[in-house]
Amino acid sequence: MGNGAEAAAVADLGIVDGLVQLSFLVQGVLGQVAGEHGLSIVQLRLLGVLRDRTPGMLELARHLGLDKSSMTGLVDRAERRGLVRRATDPHDGRAVQVSLTSEGQRLAGVCTADAGRRIQDLTSELSDSRRSQLSLLASAVVAASTTI
Repeated sequence: MGNGAEAAAVADLGIVDGLVQLSFLVQGVLGQVAGEHGLSIVQLRLLGVLRDRTPGMLELARHLGLDKSSMTGLVDRAERRGLVRRATDPHDGRAVQVSLTSEGQRLAGVCTADAGRRIQDLTSELSDSRRSQLSLLASAVVAASTTI
C-alpha cells in the first residue's frame, strides 16, 4: 500500500494532462490484454459491452462509437471466431440482437479479470483511502458525462 507522502512526492499534471495520461495508461493495459488474446481493443470493448446485455446492432454501434458498416464488420469477425451470435429481436423482426456465445463469455471473463488486475496494479502505490477517492472521482466524471 502507499504511504501518506504519496501526494507530496508527485507533481500535479493538471486535470487535462493527468486524465489524458491516465487514459493512455489504461488504454495501454487494455491493448496488452487484447493483444495477448488475439483481439483488437475494439473487439475487447465489444466483449465488455456484451457481458451483461444483448443489444441491437444500432445500440451496440452507439456504445462503441462505430458506424453501421464498421459495426457489421466487427460483429462478422467476432461471429466467425465463435465469440458472438446474432438473433432476430423478438420485439422487432427486422432488427438483430447480438449476444456472447459461451466461448465469448469465457473470453470476456478472462479478459475482464486480467485487465482488472492490471488496472488495479496501476494504483498499487496509492493508499486505500486515495484509491477510494480516485474511484469515486472517476465514477462522478463518468456519471456526469452525457456526450460519450
